[in-house]
Amino acid sequence: MAYDYDLFVIGAGSGGVRASRIAAGYGARVGICEDYRVGGTCVIRGCVPKKLLVYSSKFAHEFEDAADFGWSGIEPKHSWATVRDNVQKEVDRLNGIYIRLLENPGVKIHMGRGRLMDRHTIAIGEETVTADKILICTGGRPEVPNIPGKEFAITSNEAFHLPDPLPKRITIVGGGYIAVEFAGIFNGLGCEVDLVIRRDRVLRGFDEECRTFVQEQIVKSGIKVRSEMQIARITATDGKAPYQIHTQLGGMHETDLVMYATGRVPNTAGIGLEKVGVQLDKKGAIAVDEWSKTTADNIWAVGDVTDRINLTPVALMEGHCFADTEFGKKPRKADHRGVPSAVFCQPEMANVGLTEEEARRTLGELRVFTSAFTPLKHTITTRKPRTFMKLIVEAATDKVVGAHMVGDDAAELIQGLAVAMKAGATKAQFDATVGIHPTSGEEFVTMRTARPEPTEKKAAAE
Repeated sequence: MAYDYDLFVIGAGSGGVRASRIAAGYGARVGICEDYRVGGTCVIRGCVPKKLLVYSSKFAHEFEDAADFGWSGIEPKHSWATVRDNVQKEVDRLNGIYIRLLENPGVKIHMGRGRLMDRHTIAIGEETVTADKILICTGGRPEVPNIPGKEFAITSNEAFHLPDPLPKRITIVGGGYIAVEFAGIFNGLGCEVDLVIRRDRVLRGFDEECRTFVQEQIVKSGIKVRSEMQIARITATDGKAPYQIHTQLGGMHETDLVMYATGRVPNTAGIGLEKVGVQLDKKGAIAVDEWSKTTADNIWAVGDVTDRINLTPVALMEGHCFADTEFGKKPRKADHRGVPSAVFCQPEMANVGLTEEEARRTLGELRVFTSAFTPLKHTITTRKPRTFMKLIVEAATDKVVGAHMVGDDAAELIQGLAVAMKAGATKAQFDATVGIHPTSGEEFVTMRTARPEPTEKKAAAE
């Protein structure tokens, strides 16, 4: 049977775009569909516009510090409309770049939501196309719990388009990276921020010491963390702000905007997976094997829709590996080991490798090195943000198996350490490296004394 395409991709986010253009570069006939804008979550409503807003919010702290460095007469005034519109202009520019990335190697773009009709047929609106192989890259979407008043809440999707001026009081529900990042953004832009979390601390799943350090610092910055709290309902007079946030235990506080950031779910509904035998896992993500193949033999999936590691560079890696394997005659699997990540909260947090808790569960004896200090810049400022660094070393091999940092430029520093750890660097090699002085980064090569092992660990060993 002659198909319209050798490969058809559903979803033009990072993974889909990478797979499409690499496959087309190998000579495949490739089509792709997208129901909104080319570029996916990261470019349109995620990593890129979010970090630009982080930069905007950080100027508030820079202006505050400037007086301690001798600058006077600074009376800053922020325009939300200006940064909002400038960020969207950059999103528009990137959208155009992504379109050209597809068109240059000959990928045909179909605008509309793709739906699988059978294993080789895709409907996009009123149009139908056929393909030998299909790749699903539909990503994830924010989810708001089904509580009374949920219609009054926004998600991170809408946060980039808020009207000017920003609300005075903003309540963010959630303790994950999106919630903590937007809390820092709105706090820096002058809003009163309440962060409502179900557990005792933010950023569940990250290293415990780092979580604690981040929470202490964000509270110090003026964000009010309402821990161990669950929202029962949201009410409003005449359906407008201010809103009343009611907790399950009967408490209530008032706010001008409610933003839910309680998690994202794989975007699998309504695309016909059940028609073609593509199975989902227990979390609702598309189940794939180590080659990103689904339970249908001509259908693959990459990126957040598979809920492996939900990071843009991982989706790019998975999409590239798929194209190399299926169209480039260069079989290779995506390597999900040692993937670095960052949370652009304030202070910033980044890590690569194992948390201490993971290392204790999976390895033998450890040596853990930590350092907490005030960076040089802030030794003369009124603000005293702190930095925290941590190295986790497997005692038997001397290999560094985890590196963590909370503080300015954490992501930039950890990216370099990720290369070292990928190469199997040992603590002795860290120690033999000459630091750059004066920097925060030199602390990673000057930590010499391991933290004493916990008493209960010693007792267990004996």
